[in-house]
Amino acid sequence: MVISAKHAAILLLPLALAACAGGDESRSITYTDDRGVANQPYPANYRAEILAFLKTWLNNPVGVRDAVLAEPVQRTVGGRLRYVSCLRFAARDSGGAYQEARERAVLFVDGRLDRVIENAAEPCAGVVYAPFPDLGKMTR
Repeated sequence: MVISAKHAAILLLPLALAACAGGDESRSITYTDDRGVANQPYPANYRAEILAFLKTWLNNPVGVRDAVLAEPVQRTVGGRLRYVSCLRFAARDSGGAYQEARERAVLFVDGRLDRVIENAAEPCAGVVYAPFPDLGKMTR
């Protein structure tokens, strides 16, 4: 089977386009209007969004212990101004045993949950925690 120049060009087009898209590691893809250092809107539904996310994120969301939550505060994370809500809790592992309580930072972009940072010592420094009993009441 002989491939014509036209067919070869069609087959190589995706590779050429992929090469154009790469190269700049500092850029990231986002589906929100990332205003960078501009003021972000306050995440009014942060508690409900955190609960909904954790229900799907945790292997076993039932019986979470020692849950505490800090209200969102503006912090610079990765060079961008974000609302950050800090959370600490002890969840069960896949075998059913409780892990030790760990601190996590929940980042919000444009008032909506964007991601969770596992190593949250810096963004959560100095926050004031309050009990978060709703986390312990989650079901599957």
